Amino acid sequence: MDAVRVALLREVLAGTEWLGSTRRFAGALRGSVVSHGGGLLLVGTSEYEPWHLAAHLVDEAAWSGTPELAPTLVRHDARPSDPAHLAVGLGRLEAARRGETLLVVAPTTPAAPLVERVSDARRAGATVLALGPGQGELPSLAHEVLAVPDGSELDLDTVQHLVGAAAGENALPAPRGRRRLRDRVARLAEHLTAPPPARW
Repeated sequence: MDAVRVALLREVLAGTEWLGSTRRFAGALRGSVVSHGGGLLLVGTSEYEPWHLAAHLVDEAAWSGTPELAPTLVRHDARPSDPAHLAVGLGRLEAARRGETLLVVAPTTPAAPLVERVSDARRAGATVLALGPGQGELPSLAHEVLAVPDGSELDLDTVQHLVGAAAGENALPAPRGRRRLRDRVARLAEHLTAPPPARW
């Protein structure tokens, strides 16, 4: 979807909560990757890989002069023989650390193994954003959620276009209010309850 179509879509959606919601989510995404200097991981489910959003974010990163928006697409069935940009497997989530951002796009509730990896990444300090049905365990792990329930006026692909375009806009992310304090407390609790690092 090109910029003209996104602009037309925004015109059609004027007055709905979708514009504000997608801009807030995109602002959180942009704010996270820019403030930490990059490190955006993008992952879907084993049935759905967000190829199109990855390509759109690469374009937005170039157009907006924000290289931090260019994601690493993490794939469920990556093979070493794949081109380098397509050969990143789920093991990359295990290596996620503080300062990295993990964006999970799932049309349905993700399977337990993916949720466990996302949980591990969050415990390691990664910022987690979730775009999908808004149900199950994933939303409780995410720092920011944009729910696209089944049967919504917009489908997941359309919402991804809006998020991608908004992430590339040269605007500061919207403040998150009280949620920021809650996130800090949650991070502190995770840090205090995490097992000590292994000593070799």
